[in-house]
Amino acid sequence: MVRTRNADKSAKDEASQEQPIEQPTENTSESPVASSEMKAETQPDEIKDDGASKARERMNRFKALQARAKSATERNLKETAAESQRLTTDPALLNTLSRKHAFASHNLLKADTEAAGEDFERKRAWDWTVDESEKWDRRMEKKQRHRDDVAFQDYTQDARKIYKRQLREMAPNLESYEKEKLAAIERAAANGDLEIVETEDGEMIAIDKNGSFYSTADSTGFTESKPDRAAVDRLVNDIQKAEEVRLKKRKERRGGDDDADVTYINEKNRQFNQKLARFYNKYTTEIRDSFERGTMI
Repeated sequence: MVRTRNADKSAKDEASQEQPIEQPTENTSESPVASSEMKAETQPDEIKDDGASKARERMNRFKALQARAKSATERNLKETAAESQRLTTDPALLNTLSRKHAFASHNLLKADTEAAGEDFERKRAWDWTVDESEKWDRRMEKKQRHRDDVAFQDYTQDARKIYKRQLREMAPNLESYEKEKLAAIERAAANGDLEIVETEDGEMIAIDKNGSFYSTADSTGFTESKPDRAAVDRLVNDIQKAEEVRLKKRKERRGGDDDADVTYINEKNRQFNQKLARFYNKYTTEIRDSFERGTMI
């Protein structure tokens, strides 16, 4: 079927009438170009705010560091001044000055008292009680005995001093003593030598029947005593310490040379031998070497 030009035109007109004509509507939302422009305007403001806050934070931190450095410098200066004062102040000098001041005050008071015709010792004793005076007298007496006991007298006296020093250093073992005492009481009670009696107050009392519980001059029970391991170790340590002290003193006497020949019997003889060696060693060296090699015989 062949369509004419008029028919095609009429068909196009009908189609155009059927299609609705689109009217331009108002867009309420922002366009992409406008939104990008607004973002570009807000971003510099945010960057400026962040930069300002960081700058303030750095400034606060810097001020805190400055304050800390200032306080540390002040403390260092104070410590330096105190240390320099301690170094310039000699404790020995202070003690000497205080001792001289006390001695001068004592002499001044003594002179004034004697000038007034009074007894100095009696006047000074007014400030002390009887107990303090007795304690002071005992202290002075002990000090005098110790001063007299320092110098070497004989080997018996030296051994006595060592024994007393060891007794002062040895602490009593009260726990072991109570255990041994309780065991001895139980053995004596089992053998019938002791009688355990209870008093009205409920206290237990041990009564020695035949007087054999406590040791006398004829008792030999001490021979059965066996020291414990700790006591033996303590004795060994004391002996080792004494040996170390003896070796140290001998080394000091020899001038630190343990392998040197001992050609003296005491310190005075050693000094005399050294004096002889200064003058005659250059003549006797060859003879002594020959004796040591055995070629002199």
